[in-house]
Amino acid sequence: MTSESTDRPPGRAGPRDTPVPVVVLTVAIALTGLLAAVWGLTVAEHLPAGHPPSGPARFGLAAVVFAVAQLARLRFRAASGMVSITWGEAALVICLWLVPTGWLPAAALLGAGAAWIVMSLAADRRPVPELVRIIGSLTIAAALAAAVAGALGRPLLAAPTFELALALSVGAVTYLLTTAVLGAATLALRHGMPIGPPLLAALRGKLPMFVGNVAVGLAVVALLELDPRWLLLLPPPLWLLQQTYRHRLRADQERRTWRAFAEATAALNRLDERGVATAAVTGALTLFGAERVEVDVARGEGHWRRYRADRGGPVHDLETEPATPADTGGHELVRRLAVGTTEVGRLRVRFARSAPPSARERDGVAAFGDALAAALHDAATHRELRLVTARSSYEAVHDQLTGLLNRAALLAKGDQALRQRPHDHPVALLLLDVNQFKEVNDTLGHSAGDQLLRLTADRLAALTRAGDLLGRLGGDEFALLLTSAPMVGDRAAPLAYALRQAREVAERLAVPTEVAGVRMSVEVAVGVVVADAGAADLTELLRRADIAMYQAKEGGGSVATYDSSRDAASTDHLALLAELREALAADDQLVLALQPAVDLATGAPTGVEALIRWRHPRRGWLGPADFIRPVENSEQLGTFTRYVLDKALAVAASWAGDGLDVPISVNLSARSLLDPRLPAEIADALRRHQVPPHRLVLEITETVVMSELEVIDEVLATLRAMGVQLAVDDFGTGFSSLTFLTRIAVDELKVDRSFVLRMADSPEAAAIVRTTVGLAHELGLRVVAEGVETAEQRSALAELGCTAAQGYHFFKPMPADKIAAVLGSLRDAARGNVFPLRADGAS
Repeated sequence: MTSESTDRPPGRAGPRDTPVPVVVLTVAIALTGLLAAVWGLTVAEHLPAGHPPSGPARFGLAAVVFAVAQLARLRFRAASGMVSITWGEAALVICLWLVPTGWLPAAALLGAGAAWIVMSLAADRRPVPELVRIIGSLTIAAALAAAVAGALGRPLLAAPTFELALALSVGAVTYLLTTAVLGAATLALRHGMPIGPPLLAALRGKLPMFVGNVAVGLAVVALLELDPRWLLLLPPPLWLLQQTYRHRLRADQERRTWRAFAEATAALNRLDERGVATAAVTGALTLFGAERVEVDVARGEGHWRRYRADRGGPVHDLETEPATPADTGGHELVRRLAVGTTEVGRLRVRFARSAPPSARERDGVAAFGDALAAALHDAATHRELRLVTARSSYEAVHDQLTGLLNRAALLAKGDQALRQRPHDHPVALLLLDVNQFKEVNDTLGHSAGDQLLRLTADRLAALTRAGDLLGRLGGDEFALLLTSAPMVGDRAAPLAYALRQAREVAERLAVPTEVAGVRMSVEVAVGVVVADAGAADLTELLRRADIAMYQAKEGGGSVATYDSSRDAASTDHLALLAELREALAADDQLVLALQPAVDLATGAPTGVEALIRWRHPRRGWLGPADFIRPVENSEQLGTFTRYVLDKALAVAASWAGDGLDVPISVNLSARSLLDPRLPAEIADALRRHQVPPHRLVLEITETVVMSELEVIDEVLATLRAMGVQLAVDDFGTGFSSLTFLTRIAVDELKVDRSFVLRMADSPEAAAIVRTTVGLAHELGLRVVAEGVETAEQRSALAELGCTAAQGYHFFKPMPADKIAAVLGSLRDAARGNVFPLRADGAS
């Protein structure tokens, strides 16, 4: 049995890479074997007389027997080299009986040397030092075996007895152990590994064949003693035995290989790239008995990471560019690692020069590479999932735009902070709203608005102290929870501290800065509330701070504190909404008040505006100003809008019997236009009441059309396509009163009452009315002036070219059961060229 480890393959490293201990061991083996052969020839005993053939012939025959035993070898891989199993023990047993024991080292040197040289020249092309070590090892093993057998008896031409069989068997054991130890020592020294694993692998592979070798050797000795002609019967059984050895060795090796393959692939079940690659490198070294294994992992965008290890060494990893592997004479296998069309890496397995990969090992590398590719792909997927999970976890508690805590996280962390403090520990909450933020969005664009919000967040973060909580509630609202308010005897101290912090925040934010190329100052309204930590949760503190913030806005200042009296009004709004739900269900509390608009030239009715009034059972009559704003900010807006539209269309439908063809106008909230279902609902209402679409006018404000939201544009375009008319209410009060007319097609402009009331005293107001009338005429639009209360205003409007108006000067809003008669009288009077411009007939 012989180990066949070798130097590194050419093109990778030179002979100088052979470890020094291996060189020393090789020299020692060579010198020892040579000395043993020479010494054995000098002390050999003489052949007994009368036993042909002659001494030289016997010596030559022994050399041939050793050579044939080596040529009939079986090989298997151990560590990163190959182990050859031969018929050496059988040859030893035969030669111990055939020639004097002293001749055996020289015969082994000559016969085994010739056989290994021939095999090297024919196939292996192994280096000379390797051949010298192998031949020397076999010579030493033969010498030791001969010495042990000779010590137990004189085997030369001895009669077959138990003592002879024992001496020959012990000699064979000595030969086996010597070759196994020397081969395993070479592998261990070369690869820096313990001697145990290769020694056990070699003995495990050799043991079945060893028993057969000894049995064959003893059988040959017995046949030579009985009649040499019986040897002619041995070749067939020996060939069958050789095939049995080969099959047994291959089956055992495949069983171990599959077990090792299962263990190596199971070790790939890691969740991280480094764990998978490290397991792959170490597993492939063991599985294939390789000298070196490299795993290149694709990182994307041309980046790669290489994991590499040599036999017995640690795993190294480094950033690299995967290079095309150099030709190593077939001793390196490279496997592209891919899942589908996605390349995830490359696997390189380098084998010893004396142990090139077999076809089975090539298939094994391919199968292992596929398992590794799947494991690396899974690790990369898991890494992406971890990143996505981490990002999702971050985004779940942080505002995406500013990176501050979002509303949900602020509420959760805020309540936790309140619970962690003593019940009577004062805390303060500042609620900030950026003033004129909508104007920044409308004039500079949403990107500028985002930049402004990030700037505000950064400045607020710079003012936040340890233990405080800062978050963005949404839109342009921020909240800052101050948990370090001073605890002193004076109960006013925490409030003073909070107000001081609020003013500092307002002042710092007001420092001019540049947003989207425009230099501006960020002004905020800050609501401040102070309470004990155990008195309320953060939701309640936010509610109180919100009331204070709107107080700051209404008062024109930047900071306001919470006032419980204002809280009562806020609570009343909630009660009002609950009562409105009951009013919608009752269907007798919400009533329409209708106000006609008349032609200033003829007095004919040009339209009717539907206004809603609430006949509250407890509060009395409520106008729109008392309940419209809470409704617009509630979930009841949709139901309320459908209710008013239904009532108005029912009234308009009743005019058909009187021959009245007058449009009816209904005010529409901006939030209603955010519902893409609105056009379909209006179409259904028109169909139910059998009112032509052109007799419905929807009044919208400039704030709506200036929003530039795509959904609003789509809703308005759908309504126009249906034939519904659009009117712009309160025209002239917006920030860009003219620009929206190029984007939104409307039918009517309604001049805001503020300009009508100031026309007589304000040239600017008169100019705005005149310009609006002229613009409408140029665009082919109707103009209706709102809030006309005097004859002077009516005359001024007529002189400015306004064609229609409405207001108390003509008619106050009236019940639905009276409007038909008024419209009929206006129509009839206009036909008779009578101009009743007031309800009482005055002109």
